[in-house]
Amino acid sequence: MRKPWMVGVAGAVLSALLLGGCGDPQGPPDEAPSAPSGPDASPTTRQRAATASPGTPAAKPAPEVLYLGDSIATENQKVLGELLKDELHARYTAVPYSGTTLCDYLEGTADRSLVPAADKAAALVRRLRPDYVVLQFWGNAWDYTPCMDGVTYGEDRTEYLSRYAAAAERLTEQIAGAGGTRRPTIVWVLQGPDPMTPDRVRRVNALYQKQAGASGDLVADAGKAVSPASGRYTWAQYLPCTAYERAHDGYCTQPDRGRTAVHHDKDLLHFCLAPTTSKPRPCPVRSPGVTRMAREITRAIAEARS
Repeated sequence: MRKPWMVGVAGAVLSALLLGGCGDPQGPPDEAPSAPSGPDASPTTRQRAATASPGTPAAKPAPEVLYLGDSIATENQKVLGELLKDELHARYTAVPYSGTTLCDYLEGTADRSLVPAADKAAALVRRLRPDYVVLQFWGNAWDYTPCMDGVTYGEDRTEYLSRYAAAAERLTEQIAGAGGTRRPTIVWVLQGPDPMTPDRVRRVNALYQKQAGASGDLVADAGKAVSPASGRYTWAQYLPCTAYERAHDGYCTQPDRGRTAVHHDKDLLHFCLAPTTSKPRPCPVRSPGVTRMAREITRAIAEARS
C-alpha cells in the first residue's frame, strides 16, 4: 500500500474490491498504487514532562512505531496514529501501499515489487530506528503484485502459503538485521473474516502466529474485534455496539437496533464506511471497524510495554 494517509458475495460487489487492491478477485485493480510521498521527516511527538519523586520509577520513553501494510493499513493509518499518540505519546510513521504482500517489503525485490527500495521494511528500520514495526497484511490472494510470481491462493494454495511463510520469516530476519542491537519488536496483525475464501484468512493468521512465536514477537488480534462473538471467522456486516461505541457519538451506527456497521454496503472487505476510491486514502469518516482494529493494535503495544 502506499504512504497516503491513507464479500453472500454478488458479482456487483467485486468492482469495489478491485479498487481497494486487497481482495481475492481474479483480475488486478483498475489503477495501480501511486508512489508514496514517504514517511514524515519529523513525526509529531507528545511526551509528558517527567515529575518523578525520589523512589518513583522513571517513565518509559515514548515508543517509536512504524506501520506497514496494504489497503487496510492505508485506511487505518490516521486513526491508529492518533490512538498511539494520544494513549502512548508515540512517535509514529505509516508507510502503507495498497495491493501489497509481505514480499513487497523485502529488500532485493525492488525490480518486481510495488514498494520502492527506500520504503522497504529494513530500509525504514535503519532510517527511523523504531521500537515496534506493525505489519498489517490481508494476504492478497490474487495475481497482482509481481513478487508473488503469479502464485494465487485460488490456483495453488500450498505454494501460496509456502511463499507467505517464507516471506514472513525473511522479513523478520531483515527487520531484525536492520535494527542491530536495537532490534524492533514486530507486531503481526491478525486479519478479520474473509467472506470470499473463509479458510484463507484462518491459515494466514496461523502463519503469522507461528512466526511471532518463533521470533519472540507480538500478535495483535485486530480481526477478532471485527468478528462476531459466535464465530471468529464468520463474516458479518453488522456487530453489536460496544460500550465505547455507545459512549462516542457516531460510532454506534444503528443505536435503535444496538448494532453498528463494520463494512460499507458496497465493500465487504474493507472497514471504512466511505465509498472505496481508485486512489487509496486514509478513511475520511468515523468507521467502527477501523477504530476497533486500531484500538486492538494500540492495546497490544501498550500491554507489551507495561
